[in-house]
Parts: sequence; C-alpha cells; structure tokens
Amino acid sequence: MPSTSDPTTPVGVSPPGYRLPEATRLGPVRLQISHLSRSLSFYGDVLGLRVLERAKDGAVLGVRDEREGLVELVERPGARALPPRRRLGLFHVAFLLPSRQALGRFALHLQEMGLRPGMSDHLVSEAIYLSDPDGLGIEVYADRPRSSRQRSGRQLVMTTEPLDVQDLVEAAGDEAWNGAPAGTTIGHIHLHVGDLEEASAFYHEALGLDRMVWNYSGALFLAAGGYHHHLGLNTWASGSPPAAKDEARLMEWRIVVPDRAEADAAAESLRGAGYGVSEDSQCWRAADPWGTMLRIDAED
Repeated sequence: MPSTSDPTTPVGVSPPGYRLPEATRLGPVRLQISHLSRSLSFYGDVLGLRVLERAKDGAVLGVRDEREGLVELVERPGARALPPRRRLGLFHVAFLLPSRQALGRFALHLQEMGLRPGMSDHLVSEAIYLSDPDGLGIEVYADRPRSSRQRSGRQLVMTTEPLDVQDLVEAAGDEAWNGAPAGTTIGHIHLHVGDLEEASAFYHEALGLDRMVWNYSGALFLAAGGYHHHLGLNTWASGSPPAAKDEARLMEWRIVVPDRAEADAAAESLRGAGYGVSEDSQCWRAADPWGTMLRIDAED
C-alpha cells in the first residue's frame, strides 16, 4: 500500500494531556511460570538468553555482558499453563533483535532445533512467534528502517503477511547464532484486553502513549517517540477472564522514562484520570482495567 499522506505531517495521534517523552523505552518483564528449570532451558537454549541472577524460586535473564535483564522468571510450582487466547492479560512479550541478520540467524537456529514457529511480515517489522513451556506468548523480531514505513494519513500501515523466510535466512550470512546478541531489548508488549476504548482511555489518554495504528481488526497499537508500537492491545480474547493467580501469567511489565520528574508526571496523569497508583522508593505502579500491572521507572 503506498503512502497516502504528506510526509511532513506528524505520525500518530497524541494524547489530550500528558504525553510520554520520546526517549521512553520498555524495561524487563516479570513472568510467573510453573517449572523454573524447564523455563530456563527454553529461554536459554531456544531464545539464547543468559542467567544474570539466580534464586531458589526465580531468575533474571538477559544478554551476556549487559547489566539490565530482559525477563524475570518467578516460579510458582503447579501453576497452570495459559490456555491460548482464553485469558485477558499477556498475548506476547516481544524481544527486539538489533538487526535483520540476527533474526535470520535465529530462524536458522530454530530450524536446526527442529522447531516450527509462526512467522509474519508486518511491513514495519519481520517476526517469529513461539510459546514458552507454560503457553506464554513470545515474539522475536527485527524492525525495518523507519524510512521504509508506509502511512495512511496520520496512521502507520501495519499488516500480517507471510514472511519471506528464504530471503530472511539468506540475510543471516555465514555467522551462526550464538545467543541473543548485544542490543537485544524488549521491543513491545502485546495484551489481550476486554475493550479497546477502555484500554485506550488508560494507556493513551491517561498514561500518555500515542495512538499509531487503529484500523487493524480488533487491535490498537500505541507508542512513544514515533515508534510503530511499544504496546499492542487486542480484543481477540474478549469475554474471557484475566489470568488467575495460580496460572502462568505476566506479573508486571515496565515502562522506563528519562527521569523521575517524567515518572511522577505519568503517575499523576493516571491518578488524575481516576486510576489507582501506588509508589515505592524506586517506581510507580498501576493496574489496567483488567488487572495487568504496569511499572513506571526512571532511568536515573
């Protein structure tokens, strides 16, 4: 689809009040799982993450030689596996690789392991989809250059098309996959919600993310700083309950802003819109209308 807008027109729709700063990024996620050793094998052997911290009932995993972890696993023995698309809360956690070459190496790595993941071309990115041993959704993806993005008015164009796997693996070059490379981050979180307008009221109007894509069937994509999306929201599990305390689930996801003043402003915007916000010495926390916990941190 060709671009149908003036390229000088800003992309996206800003919130009516407080707006998260351009430098906003995502921090580590906390996942509840049932068997720590089994999950460590998946996140290590399949995704290529390294154990940075280890406790009796949990672990923090990330990229070798990088201080901040990407995912914290919290073991709850006997936790029930998450039924696909039958719980509000996590749809998937998305790990962003630093290059298309790295994604090609990851695709070859999965092929060598005998795995058959889902694969999609979203125009703004190329993505590979898996589930962890507890049914929690995982995306591993690489972005296309911003200069290649297509627009329709103020909206980015995103779609779901078959991925050209052969072209992707040819981009891998001769270097083999050697674990998640330096520069791997949490690129976005995608959630099942009960209602898109109610979700937009919390995440767009109150928290301050821009609306980036809103004509995707049953979904809404939000971001800061002109990114295609830091947060995906969908109603594909609408009518289902939130994940229960004794199920595998997303316990918390994290937004990181440049300084404490911005964190305080985001929290005050949520509070002013009528949402409950709690504070500790390091961060703010707020639950969305379906109980998914958001943590707001400052870089400093």
